[in-house]
Amino acid sequence: MTTFRDLHRPGDPFVLANVWDVGSARMMAAMGAKAVATSSAGFAFTRGVPDTRIGRAEAIAHGADLVANVAVPVHGDLEDGYGPEPADCADTVTEAALAGLAGCCIEDVAGDGSPYGARAAAARIEAAAVAARGAARDFVLCARADGVMHGRYDLDEAIARLRAFREAGADVLYCPVPGSADDLRRIVEAVDAPVNALAVGPLATLSLADFAALGVARVSVGAALARATHRVVRDAGGAMLGGDFGGLGGIAGGDVDAMLAQGADA
Repeated sequence: MTTFRDLHRPGDPFVLANVWDVGSARMMAAMGAKAVATSSAGFAFTRGVPDTRIGRAEAIAHGADLVANVAVPVHGDLEDGYGPEPADCADTVTEAALAGLAGCCIEDVAGDGSPYGARAAAARIEAAAVAARGAARDFVLCARADGVMHGRYDLDEAIARLRAFREAGADVLYCPVPGSADDLRRIVEAVDAPVNALAVGPLATLSLADFAALGVARVSVGAALARATHRVVRDAGGAMLGGDFGGLGGIAGGDVDAMLAQGADA
């Protein structure tokens, strides 16, 4: 049996489909997703709040709901571990594993985008890794260097942090929005662990084959798919409220029903 960890093959990436509810998770599974992941922003949208406004208990309960309703592995976007201390990260990983998640990401920035100090960030990942190794089932820990995305440090610092995270026990490394494809290649070549790439911004123009050529192990989309559905709500809904119903065409209800049923067992 192929495990979630087994899917992470540098140069042969899989798409980690970020979803926001059971329906979207089952549809992705029905279409062949090998694993799904929560999206902190995507889920926050369903609760009517901005990203970072969801707490640990609600985020993990959301992940557990997906685990109970799809047969593919579920990965958790668990922000900064819901607290500044290493113990906060360890508790988050422990609770995520108990909820049945196959892995999670831990960021090195707080909710306002300010980065934790480099040593503190590595200590947080070390505590999370110890918790992951202590889980009853295999748990894949992804460490994120988010400071480049937030404009708080440069790529050199991100690479230094990713190396430290690997040394601290992270299984997968991730620097969202590093810049160009060449920047992503530089990350892959600088670290000795599977790398996650985020297919947004300049990297959204790359194909899966392009990511493979760069040596990436997995490709996620964050809240991009959720934002795409919200674009439809805004555009078609706005036209509808103005009296134009032409944008409301969608796939047949029966097709949706079939995919939801298939996704439960995929």
